[in-house]
Amino acid sequence: MQNPPEEFDEARLWDALRGFSVPPSSVSYAPVGFGDYHWQVIDEDGRPWFATVSDLEHKEYCGRGAAAALEGLRRAMETARTLRERDGLRFVVAPVPAADGRTVVALDARYALAVFPHVPGRPGRFGQRLSEAERDQVLELLADLHGRTPPETTPPTTLEPAGLSGVHEALGELDGVWSGGPFAEPARELLAEHAATLRARCAEFAELTDEVRRRGAPLVVTHGEPHPGNLILGEDGYRLVDWDTVGLAPPERDLSLISADPSELARYTELTGRTPDPAGLALYRLRWSLLDVAEFVEWFRGEHDRSEDTETAWKGFTETLGQLADGASGVAARPGE
Repeated sequence: MQNPPEEFDEARLWDALRGFSVPPSSVSYAPVGFGDYHWQVIDEDGRPWFATVSDLEHKEYCGRGAAAALEGLRRAMETARTLRERDGLRFVVAPVPAADGRTVVALDARYALAVFPHVPGRPGRFGQRLSEAERDQVLELLADLHGRTPPETTPPTTLEPAGLSGVHEALGELDGVWSGGPFAEPARELLAEHAATLRARCAEFAELTDEVRRRGAPLVVTHGEPHPGNLILGEDGYRLVDWDTVGLAPPERDLSLISADPSELARYTELTGRTPDPAGLALYRLRWSLLDVAEFVEWFRGEHDRSEDTETAWKGFTETLGQLADGASGVAARPGE
């Protein structure tokens, strides 16, 4: 996010960092990503850290309240930690535990903190096109990840994106006035313009879901968002960051973000003996777009103000609906990332 939440007291972050044995000497906001809030931290010994504050109200697996979102986030971070410590997966950038052993600490009823070591290297860009050699390197990481025994903490995933019911509800309320903020009415008008397309793509998604379920794809531990924006290239290869969406799912959940073409995933087949399912790849690429629509609809139907982040969200909303209208599914990036 471009700006920290207005109501957030940064003093709570300073206090909480000490609980991670990271006594801060400086804390500076990092305007990166979209959804969570990030700070760069230098501790009293001069060591760099990366602090992520998650808004529990906006997590994908949040639907049963902030407490459930906090538990889901803790399970995800513990999974990443296990993959790194138990399985020795050096490419997993896992959080460091607090003094009480927890990887995620609640700052209040809405926000939670995780702390990560600073990772030197060249970060990727969202929407970046990987070369064949770079793509194969990432596929090697995913083949290794997918072959591991899932930690007991690995969260389950669903094929249907969280919030899709809200999209159907919004499509049924296009005749009324939306009054949550400056983008509410423009969002209603834009959704009405694309309503037929969106209903058709939702129907397509339902058909793909049925097809993938019938085929009974194996469930593996997946990262969830292994696109270039979550890659850091160091001297000894790639690192994968942002493990908050880790979960049990078909391999295509990860592979769809590398390519929609099974021939470009040949290195994965070579390493695992499994050819990616085209229906699964199509399903997860479409799922990405529908999840974006669901999040934007929820945002613009609710209370909101005009800000850099809502401006960015509006741009993402229009682009995603445009891609769906063109018959494409946008998986390159979420806005601001």
